[in-house]
Amino acid sequence: MNKTVFRAALIAATTLAAGAMLAPVAATAQVGQASLRGRITSPTSNAATEVSAIEVATNYRRTVPIAADGTYNFASLRAGTYRLEVKLQNGTRNSDEFTLRVGQNAGLDIDLTTAPTQPAEATEETTPGGTAQGEGGDIIVTGSRIRSLAGGQVGINITQRLIEQLPQNNRNFLAFADLAPGVRFVEGEGGQARIQGGAQDSRTVNVFIDGVSQKDYVLKNGITGQDSTPGNPFPQLAIGEYQVLSSNYKAEFDQVSSVAITATTKSGTNAFHGEGFIDYTDQKLRARRPTEIYPTKIDKVTTTNKQFGGALGGPIVKDVAHFFVSYEGKRIDSPYDVRPDNGVLPSSLPSQLQQYYGTFSQRFNEDLYFGKIDIVPTDADLIEFTGKYRNESGVQIGTGIAAAETATANRVKEWRGMARWQHTADNWINDARLSYEDVSWFPSPITDGNASLYRTTQINGTATSTFNLLRIGGGGNFQDKGQKGWTFQDDFTWTGIERHTIKVGGKAKWVRLNSVQQNLSNPLFSYDTTLGGGFNTTLPYRLEFGAAIGDADPAIRSNNFQFGIYAQDDWDVTDRLTLNIGLRWDYERTPAYLDYVPSAAQVAAVSSINYPNLNNADYDINDYISNGSNRKTFKGAFQPRLGFTYRFDEAGRFSMFGGYGRSYDRNQFDFLQQELAQGAYATRVFNFIGNDTQNPCTAGSTCIAWDPVYLTPEGRQRLLAGTSGGGRELRFINNDLKVPYSDQFSLGLRGRFSPVELEVGYTHIESKDGFVYLLGNRRPDGSFFYNDPASATDVPNSPFNFTPPGFNSIIIGSNGLETSSDAAYVKLTKTYSAASPWSLDATYTYTEATENRQFGETFSLDYPSINDYPVLRSSGVPRHRFVAAGSVDTPIGVTLSAKFQIESPLYQKAFINSAVPFERVLIGGFRDSLGDIWGRRQLDVAVTKYIPLGFITDDTRIRLRVDIINLMNDRNYVDFNNNPADNVRDAGSPTVYGERVGYSIGGNQPRTIKLSAGFSF
Repeated sequence: MNKTVFRAALIAATTLAAGAMLAPVAATAQVGQASLRGRITSPTSNAATEVSAIEVATNYRRTVPIAADGTYNFASLRAGTYRLEVKLQNGTRNSDEFTLRVGQNAGLDIDLTTAPTQPAEATEETTPGGTAQGEGGDIIVTGSRIRSLAGGQVGINITQRLIEQLPQNNRNFLAFADLAPGVRFVEGEGGQARIQGGAQDSRTVNVFIDGVSQKDYVLKNGITGQDSTPGNPFPQLAIGEYQVLSSNYKAEFDQVSSVAITATTKSGTNAFHGEGFIDYTDQKLRARRPTEIYPTKIDKVTTTNKQFGGALGGPIVKDVAHFFVSYEGKRIDSPYDVRPDNGVLPSSLPSQLQQYYGTFSQRFNEDLYFGKIDIVPTDADLIEFTGKYRNESGVQIGTGIAAAETATANRVKEWRGMARWQHTADNWINDARLSYEDVSWFPSPITDGNASLYRTTQINGTATSTFNLLRIGGGGNFQDKGQKGWTFQDDFTWTGIERHTIKVGGKAKWVRLNSVQQNLSNPLFSYDTTLGGGFNTTLPYRLEFGAAIGDADPAIRSNNFQFGIYAQDDWDVTDRLTLNIGLRWDYERTPAYLDYVPSAAQVAAVSSINYPNLNNADYDINDYISNGSNRKTFKGAFQPRLGFTYRFDEAGRFSMFGGYGRSYDRNQFDFLQQELAQGAYATRVFNFIGNDTQNPCTAGSTCIAWDPVYLTPEGRQRLLAGTSGGGRELRFINNDLKVPYSDQFSLGLRGRFSPVELEVGYTHIESKDGFVYLLGNRRPDGSFFYNDPASATDVPNSPFNFTPPGFNSIIIGSNGLETSSDAAYVKLTKTYSAASPWSLDATYTYTEATENRQFGETFSLDYPSINDYPVLRSSGVPRHRFVAAGSVDTPIGVTLSAKFQIESPLYQKAFINSAVPFERVLIGGFRDSLGDIWGRRQLDVAVTKYIPLGFITDDTRIRLRVDIINLMNDRNYVDFNNNPADNVRDAGSPTVYGERVGYSIGGNQPRTIKLSAGFSF
């Protein structure tokens, strides 16, 4: 961090701290914490002086003074069950028990001047309500008396009951996040899972566990370890509950521009409690996958899913120190399909290829450990220590064209630890955290040797389309990527002024980002099977292979520094109006990007002398070439955040809410490091003259005649020696790189119609400056497309074959991806209670979403600029989506639960290239999906029976459970014809554009029965 930036950060931090001492303040819950505030009205003759919040399970006590006007404020409490103890001039008064949720801002007024009231219906969850009363005896504080002070945030709380009772297959605690408006939990091929918010992809998500960010700075799925694994990010047994925010979070939240999730872990209590479980299913307990029925019925492929684990917690020293430990393991054999793209029938292909197609099984193992110790040395202090270890291994391959032998051995290791100290004074709280992380993801091929990729071409009139049939041979995925470092964060909250609480905080992070990328260490030969009128498998049109550049170190490292500060004021302007006002600023220095200097050979390759094609180009290559000092860290990440709640009635049963917020994310290191990687270990590409019917190359140093010697290492070394650039790609990133961000707006109404809560709302989210890679090649006259539309011998293909002498293509990185989402939603909630033992959470969301690039794609090589892409409907967001989950306790001691989700078809896009008229058109349309108006549908149910063993202890019981995943056996197909030119049905391709092709259901389950047993005490 240079001196100028350090001084600026210091001044900003000092200014915010001064603001905390001078400005009016308002109480707010810290990330993952709850807050409780209100007013206590007591008799003049026996005034209340202080109030304590006591956590029932641990006797952990927090005490705050009662102001002259009767107000009190607990600004940061762990989520849990509490009772209040009010100290009066003569004696004390105690409340009954009530529950605070993670991230909840709750209000409770207590009137001690009137006669006691009867208890209202006790609920498991806190909901808007009124005032606790009583002149003598205990104070009645039930859930219905706690009023919500939530601001403009849109989201949902997932309670421990929901986590325990709702059906699911893989024990990923995030599986219920899609109950929040605008959120999808997507399970991919091979069991991978990701969170998606609105029209943005998963890398924009952030998950906070016990207040600590789990952000993946290198890979794409938002959460460390979740890039390409069916593993879970955290043991579900260790999660207490979590909050999902899909729009307008407060200033405490950083490095997130879509969904923010805050989870709290379980703690030990004053009593020993433990539990264990085992879940099991196999191919005998599931329906046949469609690919095991069509086109020919086959035996079920081996499928097993064993999940097991246990947890134990209790006192170390009663009321002072407690511990909690948990373990969960997975042993999974899952099926996948090998089939050609776009519905080509394997039976139409040569017999030597047909042996590779079919349904196969892959293995995965995971072990997850978590431990926690909390210590309460005084009533003013809370100290916590936590640690997590994750270890995964297995063979991985996704449904598609890749044969089993090309699979990857995938491994993930993750260590995390955190030390926390929270100190409370009369009108301020300081919460300090020191955390450590060490995450690595390192896939490698299970098979070595030459690999072959077979491609075919369809011609319909003047339009052509190409797609892949099969990949065989050695695997191509060899990487080692991760992050390691320390984080210190501190949050200071002041509650010294009536109706205000201000919180200011900062975070500094020193993290080393690592990347080794040696893909295609096994060479790949690509074949145009339509060459020569037969089925060509002998004359490749392209060779791609990875090779080191000199003695350069292939390990890319960047010692990043991250810094963020914020101020947040939650201000009760009146008894009915609350404003949430915040501002944060973030900064990240990435030396790998800032200090990078390309080699002289790379710069010379794109000079006007060696590559005059750029002389008349529509961009200046010098904007992408760094000299080591012309790149600056982005310092404009100022993020105002404003929310409000207006309560129409005194009890707060009906309210209006809304807000605006800007949220910056970050540029993913996996994109930035590729500029350096091309100077250390690069993929080399050589094309062979006359062997490509669609993109013929012009003879040169990387367009040569085919020679079988290139099948050998010696032949490939000869290729490298024969050209100065070695056929490697050139990658350059814009010297003025910005940081992606989103602007979020929300407006809605909340109402409580006992026992149901209803919320209706609207959100608008625009994301901008997403990272994108573009093709920098140009034709000799500087144009991107062919410059003679009158010619019928060319189509508007990208200029891949017009490369700098001796090198492969120029790829340039910049900003420009944009999305927009307008969503209207209705959310209905009925909370569980002992008196009314059923619950329901249901959300319907209607979304109009657009994007200027295919959802989830970063490489945009079809047009010269990202601005040339038309803005079309998003291909990753369904227009209609409904999710409902509920449970009920039956009179026979059995709990029934279910989750149902249904959504409209997704949108798909593709190009049409034609010579007459000379054009490239990007078009889109909805998929046929289930064959009706729906794109995806699934109903899961579970039946749970608890058998008490009272002869051991009152809390000892056995749990027996049956989950039925996809009860209706809906076949949610994932493959559709995406060739707009395909309007002819034939033996090789019996479908047309938009129709389903093949029978693969990807990560969706056929009807599956999962058997579970557990023991707890």
